[in-house]
Amino acid sequence: MYHLALKMLLGDRSKYIMLVGGLTFASLLMTQQCAVFFGLLSWTTSHMRNMRASIWVVDPKVEQINEIKPMRDTDVNRVRSVSGVAYAVPLYTGVIQARVADGSFKPVEMIGLDSATLVGRPPIILSGHLEDLRLPNTVMIDELAVARLSLAKGHKIGIGDTFEINDREARVIGICKTDRHFFGYPYVFTTYDEALQFAPKTRKMLSIVLAEPKPGWTAEQTARAIEKETLLKAYTEKEFNASTIRWFFKNTGIPASFGTTIILGFIVGMVVCGQTFYSFVLENLRNLGALKAMGASNWLLARMLMVQALTVGFIGYGLGVGLTVLFGLMVLKTGQPPFLLPYQLPLVTLVVILFICVFAALLGIRKIYKLEAAVVFRG
Repeated sequence: MYHLALKMLLGDRSKYIMLVGGLTFASLLMTQQCAVFFGLLSWTTSHMRNMRASIWVVDPKVEQINEIKPMRDTDVNRVRSVSGVAYAVPLYTGVIQARVADGSFKPVEMIGLDSATLVGRPPIILSGHLEDLRLPNTVMIDELAVARLSLAKGHKIGIGDTFEINDREARVIGICKTDRHFFGYPYVFTTYDEALQFAPKTRKMLSIVLAEPKPGWTAEQTARAIEKETLLKAYTEKEFNASTIRWFFKNTGIPASFGTTIILGFIVGMVVCGQTFYSFVLENLRNLGALKAMGASNWLLARMLMVQALTVGFIGYGLGVGLTVLFGLMVLKTGQPPFLLPYQLPLVTLVVILFICVFAALLGIRKIYKLEAAVVFRG
Protein backbone atom coordinates (compact mmCIF):
# COMPACT_ATOMS: atom_id res chain seq x y z
CA MET A 1 0.00 0.00 0.00
CA TYR A 2 2.89 2.35 0.69
CA HIS A 3 4.24 1.63 -2.78
CA LEU A 4 0.82 2.58 -4.17
CA ALA A 5 0.91 5.80 -2.13
CA LEU A 6 4.26 6.76 -3.66
CA LYS A 7 2.98 5.95 -7.17
CA MET A 8 -0.01 8.25 -6.57
CA LEU A 9 2.35 10.99 -5.37
CA LEU A 10 4.81 10.71 -8.26
CA GLY A 11 1.98 10.32 -10.76
CA ASP A 12 0.83 13.89 -10.18
CA ARG A 13 4.03 15.58 -11.36
CA SER A 14 2.84 19.17 -10.99
CA LYS A 15 1.79 18.73 -7.35
CA TYR A 16 4.90 16.71 -6.57
CA ILE A 17 7.24 19.34 -8.02
CA MET A 18 5.36 22.14 -6.25
CA LEU A 19 5.57 20.32 -2.90
CA VAL A 20 9.29 19.59 -3.25
CA GLY A 21 9.99 23.11 -4.54
CA GLY A 22 8.13 24.78 -1.67
CA LEU A 23 9.88 22.69 0.97
CA THR A 24 13.27 23.18 -0.72
CA PHE A 25 12.78 26.94 -0.70
CA ALA A 26 11.66 26.91 2.94
CA SER A 27 14.57 24.72 4.01
CA LEU A 28 17.09 26.81 2.05
CA LEU A 29 15.78 30.13 3.34
CA MET A 30 15.66 29.09 6.99
CA THR A 31 19.03 27.31 7.02
CA GLN A 32 20.94 29.83 4.91
CA GLN A 33 19.65 32.88 6.78
CA CYS A 34 20.33 31.27 10.16
CA ALA A 35 23.87 30.35 9.03
CA VAL A 36 24.56 33.93 7.90
CA PHE A 37 23.10 35.25 11.16
CA PHE A 38 25.28 32.93 13.26
CA GLY A 39 28.28 33.95 11.16
CA LEU A 40 27.53 37.60 11.81
CA LEU A 41 27.26 36.95 15.54
CA SER A 42 30.61 35.15 15.45
CA TRP A 43 32.14 38.31 13.93
CA THR A 44 30.91 40.38 16.88
CA THR A 45 33.00 38.28 19.27
CA SER A 46 36.07 37.78 17.04
CA HIS A 47 38.26 39.84 19.42
CA MET A 48 37.95 37.15 22.09
CA ARG A 49 39.12 34.43 19.73
CA ASN A 50 41.93 36.52 18.29
CA MET A 51 43.16 37.74 21.71
CA ARG A 52 42.56 34.84 24.06
CA ALA A 53 42.41 35.39 27.83
CA SER A 54 40.46 34.02 30.79
CA ILE A 55 39.51 37.41 32.23
CA TRP A 56 38.89 40.73 30.47
CA VAL A 57 38.98 43.83 32.68
CA VAL A 58 37.42 46.94 31.16
CA ASP A 59 35.79 50.24 32.10
CA PRO A 60 32.62 49.73 34.21
CA LYS A 61 30.41 51.10 31.40
CA VAL A 62 31.63 48.69 28.72
CA GLU A 63 28.99 46.16 27.66
CA GLN A 64 30.51 44.66 24.52
CA ILE A 65 33.95 43.93 23.16
CA ASN A 66 33.73 46.18 20.08
CA GLU A 67 33.13 49.35 22.09
CA ILE A 68 36.01 49.94 24.50
CA LYS A 69 36.43 52.96 26.79
CA PRO A 70 40.06 53.84 27.68
CA MET A 71 41.36 53.42 31.21
CA ARG A 72 44.34 54.72 33.18
CA ASP A 73 47.66 52.85 32.95
CA THR A 74 47.67 52.54 36.75
CA ASP A 75 44.65 50.21 36.50
CA VAL A 76 46.99 47.41 35.43
CA ASN A 77 48.78 47.44 38.80
CA ARG A 78 45.46 47.67 40.61
CA VAL A 79 44.32 44.46 38.92
CA ARG A 80 47.66 42.77 39.62
CA SER A 81 47.26 43.49 43.33
CA VAL A 82 43.94 41.61 43.58
CA SER A 83 43.95 38.27 45.37
CA GLY A 84 43.50 35.41 42.94
CA VAL A 85 45.19 37.14 39.97
CA ALA A 86 48.18 35.18 38.68
CA TYR A 87 49.18 37.95 36.27
CA ALA A 88 47.63 40.89 34.44
CA VAL A 89 48.92 42.64 31.31
CA PRO A 90 47.85 45.75 29.38
CA LEU A 91 46.34 45.62 25.93
CA TYR A 92 45.69 48.38 23.41
CA THR A 93 43.02 48.10 20.72
CA GLY A 94 41.84 50.81 18.38
CA VAL A 95 41.10 51.68 14.76
CA ILE A 96 43.93 53.60 13.08
CA GLN A 97 44.44 54.77 9.50
CA ALA A 98 47.28 53.02 7.66
CA ARG A 99 48.86 54.58 4.60
CA VAL A 100 50.10 52.23 1.86
CA ALA A 101 52.75 52.88 -0.79
CA ASP A 102 50.34 54.42 -3.33
CA GLY A 103 49.27 57.07 -0.80
CA SER A 104 45.81 55.69 -0.04
CA PHE A 105 44.55 55.23 3.53
CA LYS A 106 43.09 52.01 4.93
CA PRO A 107 41.57 51.61 8.41
CA VAL A 108 43.11 48.81 10.49
CA GLU A 109 42.42 47.40 13.95
CA MET A 110 45.68 47.81 15.86
CA ILE A 111 46.32 45.44 18.77
CA GLY A 112 49.10 46.28 21.23
CA LEU A 113 50.37 43.25 23.18
CA ASP A 114 52.39 43.24 26.38
CA SER A 115 56.00 43.17 25.14
CA ALA A 116 57.25 40.86 27.89
CA THR A 117 54.66 38.08 27.62
CA LEU A 118 52.95 38.80 24.28
CA VAL A 119 49.67 37.68 25.88
CA GLY A 120 46.79 38.21 23.45
CA ARG A 121 48.86 36.95 20.52
CA PRO A 122 47.08 35.80 17.33
CA PRO A 123 46.05 32.12 17.43
CA ILE A 124 47.61 31.01 14.13
CA ILE A 125 50.87 32.38 12.70
CA LEU A 126 51.31 31.60 9.02
CA SER A 127 54.80 33.04 8.53
CA GLY A 128 57.41 34.94 10.50
CA HIS A 129 58.24 34.90 14.20
CA LEU A 130 56.08 36.54 16.86
CA GLU A 131 59.12 37.40 18.99
CA ASP A 132 60.30 39.80 16.27
CA LEU A 133 57.52 42.15 17.41
CA ARG A 134 59.90 43.26 20.17
CA LEU A 135 62.01 44.96 17.49
CA PRO A 136 61.26 48.68 16.89
CA ASN A 137 58.51 49.71 14.44
CA THR A 138 57.44 46.14 13.68
CA VAL A 139 53.96 44.72 13.13
CA MET A 140 52.33 41.39 12.32
CA ILE A 141 49.35 41.53 9.96
CA ASP A 142 46.55 39.10 9.18
CA GLU A 143 45.50 37.73 5.79
CA LEU A 144 42.85 40.41 5.32
CA ALA A 145 45.47 43.10 5.90
CA VAL A 146 47.60 41.48 3.20
CA ALA A 147 44.70 41.88 0.75
CA ARG A 148 43.78 45.41 1.89
CA LEU A 149 47.29 46.87 2.15
CA SER A 150 48.70 45.35 -1.04
CA LEU A 151 49.01 47.59 -4.07
CA ALA A 152 46.47 47.30 -6.88
CA LYS A 153 49.26 46.74 -9.42
CA GLY A 154 49.71 43.22 -8.14
CA HIS A 155 52.45 43.57 -5.53
CA LYS A 156 51.45 41.52 -2.49
CA ILE A 157 52.63 42.89 0.82
CA GLY A 158 54.75 40.45 2.82
CA ILE A 159 57.52 40.08 5.37
CA GLY A 160 60.02 42.93 5.10
CA ASP A 161 57.61 45.36 3.41
CA THR A 162 56.63 48.60 5.08
CA PHE A 163 53.69 50.98 5.28
CA GLU A 164 52.85 54.02 7.42
CA ILE A 165 50.70 54.32 10.50
CA ASN A 166 50.20 57.84 11.83
CA ASP A 167 53.29 59.07 9.90
CA ARG A 168 55.48 56.31 11.40
CA GLU A 169 56.97 53.45 9.43
CA ALA A 170 55.62 49.98 10.23
CA ARG A 171 57.66 46.99 9.05
CA VAL A 172 55.92 43.65 8.54
CA ILE A 173 57.65 40.77 10.36
CA GLY A 174 54.93 38.13 10.06
CA ILE A 175 51.51 37.15 8.79
CA CYS A 176 48.83 35.50 10.91
CA LYS A 177 45.33 34.07 10.54
CA THR A 178 42.49 35.66 12.50
CA ASP A 179 38.71 35.55 12.67
CA ARG A 180 37.01 38.37 10.77
CA HIS A 181 36.32 41.61 12.66
CA PHE A 182 32.66 42.66 12.91
CA PHE A 183 33.33 45.99 11.16
CA GLY A 184 35.59 44.38 8.56
CA TYR A 185 38.88 45.92 9.71
CA PRO A 186 42.08 43.92 9.18
CA TYR A 187 44.15 43.17 12.29
CA VAL A 188 47.61 44.62 12.86
CA PHE A 189 49.49 43.31 15.92
CA THR A 190 52.39 45.04 17.63
CA THR A 191 53.64 45.51 21.19
CA TYR A 192 51.80 47.72 23.67
CA ASP A 193 54.63 50.28 23.77
CA GLU A 194 54.80 50.47 19.97
CA ALA A 195 51.01 50.77 19.74
CA LEU A 196 51.15 53.82 22.01
CA GLN A 197 53.63 55.35 19.59
CA PHE A 198 51.56 54.51 16.51
CA ALA A 199 48.22 55.64 17.98
CA PRO A 200 47.16 59.29 18.30
CA LYS A 201 47.91 60.55 21.82
CA THR A 202 45.03 60.79 24.28
CA ARG A 203 44.90 61.20 28.05
CA LYS A 204 44.00 57.54 28.56
CA MET A 205 45.50 54.86 26.31
CA LEU A 206 44.87 51.56 28.09
CA SER A 207 42.02 49.63 26.43
CA ILE A 208 41.80 46.30 28.26
CA VAL A 209 43.61 44.44 31.03
CA LEU A 210 43.97 40.73 30.33
CA ALA A 211 44.28 38.57 33.44
CA GLU A 212 44.58 34.93 34.46
CA PRO A 213 43.48 33.34 37.77
CA LYS A 214 45.87 31.73 40.20
CA PRO A 215 45.82 27.93 40.60
CA GLY A 216 42.88 26.98 42.78
CA TRP A 217 40.85 30.00 41.67
CA THR A 218 38.21 29.88 38.95
CA ALA A 219 37.94 32.65 36.39
CA GLU A 220 34.54 33.61 37.82
CA GLN A 221 35.88 33.90 41.38
CA THR A 222 38.83 36.00 40.26
CA ALA A 223 36.62 38.26 38.11
CA ARG A 224 34.29 38.95 41.06
CA ALA A 225 37.30 39.73 43.29
CA ILE A 226 38.65 42.20 40.70
CA GLU A 227 35.28 43.97 40.51
CA LYS A 228 35.03 44.19 44.29
CA GLU A 229 38.53 45.58 44.87
CA THR A 230 39.00 47.82 41.80
CA LEU A 231 35.40 48.82 40.89
CA LEU A 232 36.27 47.97 37.28
CA LYS A 233 34.20 45.54 35.20
CA ALA A 234 35.73 42.07 34.91
CA TYR A 235 34.31 39.56 32.45
CA THR A 236 35.21 35.94 31.96
CA GLU A 237 35.49 34.99 28.29
CA LYS A 238 32.08 33.31 28.42
CA GLU A 239 30.47 36.30 30.16
CA PHE A 240 31.96 38.81 27.71
CA ASN A 241 30.81 36.71 24.77
CA ALA A 242 27.23 36.56 26.13
CA SER A 243 27.21 40.27 27.01
CA THR A 244 28.38 41.23 23.50
CA ILE A 245 25.73 39.13 21.78
CA ARG A 246 23.07 40.40 24.20
CA TRP A 247 24.09 43.99 23.37
CA PHE A 248 23.65 43.41 19.64
CA PHE A 249 20.23 41.84 20.18
CA LYS A 250 19.17 44.81 22.29
CA ASN A 251 20.67 47.70 20.30
CA THR A 252 20.64 46.68 16.64
CA GLY A 253 18.00 45.59 14.15
CA ILE A 254 20.06 42.64 12.93
CA PRO A 255 18.16 39.91 14.84
CA ALA A 256 14.76 41.32 13.83
CA SER A 257 15.81 41.53 10.17
CA PHE A 258 17.06 37.94 9.99
CA GLY A 259 14.22 36.70 12.19
CA THR A 260 11.65 38.15 9.80
CA THR A 261 13.23 36.36 6.84
CA ILE A 262 13.44 33.06 8.72
CA ILE A 263 9.79 33.28 9.80
CA LEU A 264 8.84 34.14 6.22
CA GLY A 265 10.55 30.94 5.04
CA PHE A 266 8.58 28.93 7.60
CA ILE A 267 5.27 30.54 6.58
CA VAL A 268 5.96 30.00 2.87
CA GLY A 269 6.72 26.33 3.49
CA MET A 270 3.64 25.92 5.66
CA VAL A 271 1.26 27.61 3.22
CA VAL A 272 2.64 26.11 0.00
CA CYS A 273 2.96 22.60 1.38
CA GLY A 274 -0.36 22.65 3.25
CA GLN A 275 -2.38 24.05 0.37
CA THR A 276 -0.73 21.90 -2.29
CA PHE A 277 -1.01 18.68 -0.31
CA TYR A 278 -4.63 19.36 0.59
CA SER A 279 -5.36 20.00 -3.09
CA PHE A 280 -3.59 16.72 -3.93
CA VAL A 281 -5.82 14.83 -1.46
CA LEU A 282 -8.97 16.43 -2.89
CA GLU A 283 -8.01 15.39 -6.41
CA ASN A 284 -7.44 11.82 -5.24
CA LEU A 285 -10.59 11.46 -3.14
CA ARG A 286 -12.14 8.98 -5.59
CA ASN A 287 -9.00 6.79 -5.47
CA LEU A 288 -8.87 6.95 -1.70
CA GLY A 289 -12.61 6.26 -1.55
CA ALA A 290 -12.09 3.18 -3.70
CA LEU A 291 -9.43 1.90 -1.32
CA LYS A 292 -11.74 2.57 1.59
CA ALA A 293 -14.56 0.69 -0.16
CA MET A 294 -12.21 -2.28 -0.64
CA GLY A 295 -11.62 -2.45 3.11
CA ALA A 296 -8.72 -0.07 3.76
CA SER A 297 -9.04 1.44 7.23
CA ASN A 298 -8.79 5.13 8.04
CA TRP A 299 -5.55 4.42 9.91
CA LEU A 300 -4.00 2.75 6.84
CA LEU A 301 -5.02 5.64 4.58
CA ALA A 302 -3.65 8.09 7.15
CA ARG A 303 -0.29 6.27 7.15
CA MET A 304 -0.26 6.40 3.35
CA LEU A 305 -0.74 10.18 3.39
CA MET A 306 1.95 10.52 6.06
CA VAL A 307 4.39 8.54 3.91
CA GLN A 308 3.65 10.83 0.96
CA ALA A 309 4.13 13.98 3.03
CA LEU A 310 7.35 12.78 4.69
CA THR A 311 8.76 11.65 1.33
CA VAL A 312 8.50 15.11 -0.20
CA GLY A 313 9.66 16.55 3.14
CA PHE A 314 12.92 14.62 3.21
CA ILE A 315 13.59 15.34 -0.48
CA GLY A 316 12.89 19.06 -0.07
CA TYR A 317 14.96 19.20 3.12
CA GLY A 318 17.92 17.45 1.47
CA LEU A 319 17.85 19.78 -1.54
CA GLY A 320 17.52 22.90 0.65
CA VAL A 321 20.36 22.00 3.01
CA GLY A 322 22.49 20.87 0.07
CA LEU A 323 22.05 24.24 -1.63
CA THR A 324 22.90 25.95 1.67
CA VAL A 325 26.16 24.00 1.90
CA LEU A 326 27.03 24.93 -1.69
CA PHE A 327 26.35 28.57 -0.83
CA GLY A 328 28.64 28.26 2.20
CA LEU A 329 31.45 26.76 0.10
CA MET A 330 31.19 29.63 -2.39
CA VAL A 331 31.28 32.40 0.22
CA LEU A 332 34.23 30.80 2.03
CA LYS A 333 36.43 31.97 -0.85
CA THR A 334 35.51 35.62 -0.35
CA GLY A 335 34.66 35.61 3.36
CA GLN A 336 31.47 37.57 2.76
CA PRO A 337 28.74 37.28 3.80
CA PRO A 338 29.64 35.59 7.08
CA PHE A 339 28.62 31.96 7.22
CA LEU A 340 28.57 29.55 10.16
CA LEU A 341 26.73 26.22 9.96
CA PRO A 342 26.82 24.36 13.28
CA TYR A 343 25.60 20.78 13.14
CA GLN A 344 22.58 21.65 15.30
CA LEU A 345 21.17 23.99 12.64
CA PRO A 346 20.38 21.33 9.97
CA LEU A 347 18.82 19.19 12.71
CA VAL A 348 16.54 22.06 13.78
CA THR A 349 15.64 22.69 10.14
CA LEU A 350 14.77 19.01 9.73
CA VAL A 351 12.43 19.16 12.73
CA VAL A 352 10.72 22.27 11.32
CA ILE A 353 10.32 20.72 7.84
CA LEU A 354 8.89 17.53 9.35
CA PHE A 355 6.47 19.63 11.39
CA ILE A 356 5.31 21.34 8.20
CA CYS A 357 4.87 17.95 6.50
CA VAL A 358 2.92 16.51 9.42
CA PHE A 359 0.71 19.60 9.47
CA ALA A 360 0.01 19.22 5.74
CA ALA A 361 -0.68 15.49 6.16
CA LEU A 362 -3.10 16.15 9.03
CA LEU A 363 -5.16 18.40 6.76
CA GLY A 364 -5.52 15.49 4.35
CA ILE A 365 -6.09 12.93 7.11
CA ARG A 366 -8.94 15.04 8.48
CA LYS A 367 -10.57 14.89 5.04
CA ILE A 368 -10.01 11.13 4.84
CA TYR A 369 -11.76 10.47 8.15
CA LYS A 370 -14.82 12.32 6.85
CA LEU A 371 -14.72 10.51 3.49
CA GLU A 372 -17.54 8.10 2.71
CA ALA A 373 -16.60 5.01 0.74
CA ALA A 374 -19.71 5.48 -1.42
CA VAL A 375 -18.13 8.54 -3.02
CA VAL A 376 -16.46 6.27 -5.54
CA PHE A 377 -19.87 5.17 -6.90
CA ARG A 378 -21.18 8.68 -7.43
CA GLY A 379 -21.05 10.25 -10.87
